[in-house]
Amino acid sequence: MDLPRYEQIKQEFEEKIHTGSLAPGARLPTETELRGQYGVSRATAQRVLNDLATAGLAVRRRRHGTFVADVTPTLNLLTFAAPEAARKGVPGRHEVISAKIVTAADAVLNLPGVAADTAVIELVRLKFDAHERPRSIERHVILFSAAPDVLEQNLEEFVSMRYFRNRDAPIDTIRVYLDPVSLDEHDAALLDSRAGTPTLVRRRESRAGDGTAIEVVETVVRPGSARFFVEFPFSASSPKGEV
Repeated sequence: MDLPRYEQIKQEFEEKIHTGSLAPGARLPTETELRGQYGVSRATAQRVLNDLATAGLAVRRRRHGTFVADVTPTLNLLTFAAPEAARKGVPGRHEVISAKIVTAADAVLNLPGVAADTAVIELVRLKFDAHERPRSIERHVILFSAAPDVLEQNLEEFVSMRYFRNRDAPIDTIRVYLDPVSLDEHDAALLDSRAGTPTLVRRRESRAGDGTAIEVVETVVRPGSARFFVEFPFSASSPKGEV
């Protein structure tokens, strides 16, 4: 069944906004321009722009026009490291690509301080956003002896920080790295992106007191899908000169 004309036009603009062809702040056609471009009525043109605004993709400003809204999610990096901030994880469903027990030597990521023949759990998942677009690729490598029942969990809903907190895992420190990379062909295909596109990889290492890694997780973010920040309370009692 053919979609109504207003829906076809709206989806065309949605695609341009989601792919970045229309950047945040870009001016959208006026109702008069839409009527001339697509040969539709004023009511249809008005509905297209109103529906884009209702969906949060556009902002209508009286006497100024309609503009693309900033739809890029912002994520606090502290939620990637702090168990108390990661209770629900990031919104969106997961698709499990692989989940298995392997030796540390064969794992997709290196687990620092762990012998090559040690059993580890390897979990690879694809994360989707609310619009069912791929958001990121998550690769976990977890020390099997510290989490022997991980594969028995609901892996589509699994949040490792919450899992470790609930089981009093012997994690002493958590370190987060941010590395700029270019997408290889494999990851680009999974993220519906172009190989060679610059993006960001978040790496989190959770370690025991002796330095042995309990978990390493790397998240390859789809280019343009999120902006990252760090926010924490300001203390007026901080020593002078401390940043």
